[in-house]
Amino acid sequence: MKRIIIAALLGLMAVSCGIYSFTGTSIQPDVKTITIPYVEYKALRVNPSLSNLVTEALQDKFRKLTSLEQVDVDGDLELVCEITGYDVKATAITADEQAAQNRLTVTVKVDFANKKYPEDDVSKTFSAYEDFDATQSLDAVEGTLCDTIVEKLVEDIFNATVAQW
Repeated sequence: MKRIIIAALLGLMAVSCGIYSFTGTSIQPDVKTITIPYVEYKALRVNPSLSNLVTEALQDKFRKLTSLEQVDVDGDLELVCEITGYDVKATAITADEQAAQNRLTVTVKVDFANKKYPEDDVSKTFSAYEDFDATQSLDAVEGTLCDTIVEKLVEDIFNATVAQW
């Protein structure tokens, strides 16, 4: 019986706090909407589907893990992102100076604005990468690599903005 009362009190305290969520977010209760515009692509090397992939992944993450309503303009929160880097570089070189492994790195610049609580604003650049064997062409592995990289980036962006980790 004691355990039930303690659990109920702890639950009541978490709810009354108003900003705790079991998804790890710390969004004030009066923040109701978010605007996530299309992610612009400004990297020199072109990947025509990456902007759409990042935009949809961000919108999906916020839809699933928050109760925020997504609006086209003037949200209480605004998450503006642009892809500034999309690069492939050799990471491991063999004895005969050939690439043994390559790394695809995607960089995203993020400007997050909280119109009701500007002290929570974040401007930051995030990068994530995946390595692949140099015997494979980028075209052969690009889709899988991008999916994994975008998943990492979206997690990092989410945590830095509304989870404030």
